[in-house]
Amino acid sequence: MSLLDKFVVKTLPLVPKPVVRYFSKRYIAGEHLPEAVKAVHELNQKGFMATMDVLGESVTEKELATDMMGECKEVLTKITEEKLDSNLSIKLTQLGLDIDYDFTLTNVREIVEHAHALDNFVRIDMEDSPTTDKTINIYKTLRKEFRNVGVAVQSYLRRTEKDVQDLVKEPSNFRVCKGIYVEPEKIAFKKRDEINKCLLRLIEIIFEAGSYVGIATHDDELIEGSYRLIEKYDMKPDQYEFQMLLGVRPELRDRILREGHRMRIYVPFGTFWYQYSVRRLKENPKMAGTIFKAILSRKNGK
Repeated sequence: MSLLDKFVVKTLPLVPKPVVRYFSKRYIAGEHLPEAVKAVHELNQKGFMATMDVLGESVTEKELATDMMGECKEVLTKITEEKLDSNLSIKLTQLGLDIDYDFTLTNVREIVEHAHALDNFVRIDMEDSPTTDKTINIYKTLRKEFRNVGVAVQSYLRRTEKDVQDLVKEPSNFRVCKGIYVEPEKIAFKKRDEINKCLLRLIEIIFEAGSYVGIATHDDELIEGSYRLIEKYDMKPDQYEFQMLLGVRPELRDRILREGHRMRIYVPFGTFWYQYSVRRLKENPKMAGTIFKAILSRKNGK
């Protein structure tokens, strides 16, 4: 990361919201559900699947968490009405995990039950390490009641291989990704090769167990490694999928689709777009640096 990129990441909170919105719109479908529906329609027409996500996390008021639950159910209903090829992703802190565990479980159960009635699927995202045990426990509880629920796991956490080995004892559905939260070295790998090695190991464990996996990555090395595992285990296209973020490396996602693999695009939307945008830019310092250069160029009339 260059000194400029580091500087820009630290000063992102000072950047005016309209500027952040302009440069982040490629990553976000919009603030409202109709905009997200339009984005998914366009992706479906190109052969991509989608997962829709109502932006929001770290909710501390029960009323807001209940509202978020209602919005998630509305998304599932709209997916059915519009005949979209999409499922739903949720975050547990969006639904009250920082407030009360049982309250959150009730909210998630209502969403998953609604999805089940509509023949759809819900993915529980993984957040930072203090939520890991609770997230896995909620997933395991609901997995006993429903088969239309899955969980995300992060390869940079040292514990994740053990977690996955435990979860695959029962039929499971995973999204595997690197992980984005800043964690201490005691519990998280810091080197890229360690994180990548763990992610490929997780995919192999899941393939061996016969569970389903969404391979969420934009990393060429991991995609090629996944290809090798798909060939090694003679996996059929309906036994796995690749997943990427909206607006990130579209040329790569197009190539993966052309090569005969299923691809699901993460489509976030909602009024909490700013918090999500800042986090995305912090994850991608080069993009943040590009924004700063573009702003300077405009001011200088270039």
